[in-house]
Amino acid sequence: MPLIEIVSEPDIATPDEAYEYLTRLKEIILYTGVSDCNMEEGSLRCDANVSVRPRGQRELGTKAEIKNVNSFRFIREALVYEIARQIEVIEAGGKIVQETRLYNSHEGKTYSMRSKEQAHDYRYFPEPDLLPLVVDEKWKAEITKTLPELPEARRARLVKEYGITEYDAQVLTVSKSLADQFEAAAKAAKNPKRVANLVQGELMGRLKAKGVEIDQSPISMQGVAASADLVESGAISGKMLKDLYDLSFERNKDFPEVYEQEGRPQQSSDTSALEKIIDEVIAANPKQLEQYRAGKTTMIGFFVGQVMKASKGQANPQLVNELLTRKLS
Repeated sequence: MPLIEIVSEPDIATPDEAYEYLTRLKEIILYTGVSDCNMEEGSLRCDANVSVRPRGQRELGTKAEIKNVNSFRFIREALVYEIARQIEVIEAGGKIVQETRLYNSHEGKTYSMRSKEQAHDYRYFPEPDLLPLVVDEKWKAEITKTLPELPEARRARLVKEYGITEYDAQVLTVSKSLADQFEAAAKAAKNPKRVANLVQGELMGRLKAKGVEIDQSPISMQGVAASADLVESGAISGKMLKDLYDLSFERNKDFPEVYEQEGRPQQSSDTSALEKIIDEVIAANPKQLEQYRAGKTTMIGFFVGQVMKASKGQANPQLVNELLTRKLS
């Protein structure tokens, strides 16, 4: 099992900057297939060296090393605490000791583990079996050609090609698998932006509630594309889509299969049929009608809800609003 150790210069200035650096680095490692970056299983580790200095001073102070923190969130918390601790020690007239510290996530504090005063304490020594690796420009260029599209470049392209927002692109590229699946669905759908909205608003929310990853979703990206096209064409309403998504998760079946099982439900735009339902709803709710005509126009939401309920969610909401506005007035 090869080990890659990435050591940065001391040019990260804040805990938030460190968190952002680690997040972007992890994305690159995942996209290139170098590691699964599972911190709980030890595939990715991070040690953070912390030192402070008075404002205006060029030289960094004595550093303390925080080891074996198992999440980026805890690393940020540990850095916040350790910076405050070192400043407090210095301002009280004390000195920072060069040492290794551990972070207790339950208490939100770092604790001394062992002191390291000199280089030999770190066990620095030459390794005769590991020779220097010289990376020449030709080899580097050859490897660069084999690299996949990296996250930042992909986000910029998705915004440009599919007309989605930068926030959409950020969410949809959190993993290469999700980004690949989204692009496949976006290319197949009539409206890529609607696909992006459904993935974030309907699919990801249900997956989070179930505690499962995108790869375990009962609704495939092809299913999302199919559902997006049905809403786009007006064949089904947003309410009908939500109900069908719920059924997909309940039955652990893809959207197209559930849509067929339910008899390919269609949104109703039959004006005469809707007017009949509307008349019945208005007649059954004289008090609410009186309130509406007395100036409480927000009551139209009540009537829309009643019509949608009576039509089993299959009425065209836009048409219902238009017909109700005319009849109530």
